[in-house]
Amino acid sequence: MGIIRVMLLTRILRGLEITVLLILLAALTGYSNPSLTNPIERVRAYTRSIEFDYLEWMANAAIIKVRASAVNLPYTLDHATQKGIVTEYLRTTQAIFDNEYLLSQIYADPAITDKENASENVRSELSALNARRTELAPLAEAILQNQVTSVLAEIGFTAGGQPVPSVWYHSTPLPMALIVSPRNRIEQTANIAIYTEISVDEQANLEEQVDTSLEVSSLVVPVGGVGVYPAMVMRSTNLQWMLSTIAHEWIHNYLTLRPLGILYNQSPELRTMNETTASIAGDEIGALVIEKFYPELKASASPPTLSLISLPTDRPNPGDFPRPPFDFRAQMHETRLNVDALLAEGKIEEAEAYMEQRRQIFLDNRYLIRKLNQAYFAFYGAYADVPGGAAGEDPVGPAVRTLRSQSQSLVDFVNRISWMWKFEQLQRAVEQP
Repeated sequence: MGIIRVMLLTRILRGLEITVLLILLAALTGYSNPSLTNPIERVRAYTRSIEFDYLEWMANAAIIKVRASAVNLPYTLDHATQKGIVTEYLRTTQAIFDNEYLLSQIYADPAITDKENASENVRSELSALNARRTELAPLAEAILQNQVTSVLAEIGFTAGGQPVPSVWYHSTPLPMALIVSPRNRIEQTANIAIYTEISVDEQANLEEQVDTSLEVSSLVVPVGGVGVYPAMVMRSTNLQWMLSTIAHEWIHNYLTLRPLGILYNQSPELRTMNETTASIAGDEIGALVIEKFYPELKASASPPTLSLISLPTDRPNPGDFPRPPFDFRAQMHETRLNVDALLAEGKIEEAEAYMEQRRQIFLDNRYLIRKLNQAYFAFYGAYADVPGGAAGEDPVGPAVRTLRSQSQSLVDFVNRISWMWKFEQLQRAVEQP
């Protein structure tokens, strides 16, 4: 009877936790009193018909999670069986990706006139694979949730042995996000989720409408995860990336119960503090999960070896020299610095022309960037867990990284920064550790 009471109490607490979080997240993601003078509402004039419904998604995902948690299967399976389920889940997902690519090839091939007949076997295979993935997903997700929870407990992210909120995520095709920035500076003024299936030409058309009508810079970007509850995580076959993303989004849920997360949209500095904290913590937690449960996937720590090239004594052909590798982060960092300088001088058209020239250079080096503009830097610049890149000389990322290096543990770092509500507090904490 005692065990039954504990299980019943746990489920009641879980229900209360979900209810409170859903109300809080609904308040944070909802809109009230639409106004044509509100920058976000002005953008939403072009997106209302295609916006993603987070509340409906959360409700459906919560039902899936409750049903899965009621079975408690991960606790009855040994480690080898759990690993086998996760492996089959990833293999099934990869097979789905392969068949989706084949299907897109068939419909893109002008030589195939009867596309429905030509794709019949592929569509049949896809249907079977999706059905199998639907069977595996709740259990595989429960296993990964349990593994992340285990590591969180080991490093101290628990209250009474349980992290709050609990680790809940659901893997799904994610919405796209329309990012908006002013043209004369790099600042995210709107981030609106739009439906998943929007095509590239529809993305470009939406951006053109918003840019022309509102005199702004906009860009539709993909996202890997969203910190709603349960968290949304993109379908992937990269287990290390998935675990880091699950942890990343859990950190967002954790911060949502504290000032830093509640004030996420209050300023660009707080947004960068949130995203950089979640990226640092997510990567560290994900690496610990790999080390504990999937040590065979742990990357080798040995440094790469260098080999010397002996050049011929006669005059060489310049084309025979090995080209130095293209450093994406360094090149993007240089681009951001030059764009910031041009915008600071009021040279908006010159900055936009320069970004297009740089985009061509990235494209020549096999980095497919559809559009490089102010909105691009406003979005990607908030993820400053690694030096360089799209953040440029923004001081927020380095300050967050410094606080992590000064902290005794990951828990200490996250708890310190989670109670901050101004960038100045972070600056003082770094200056006076």
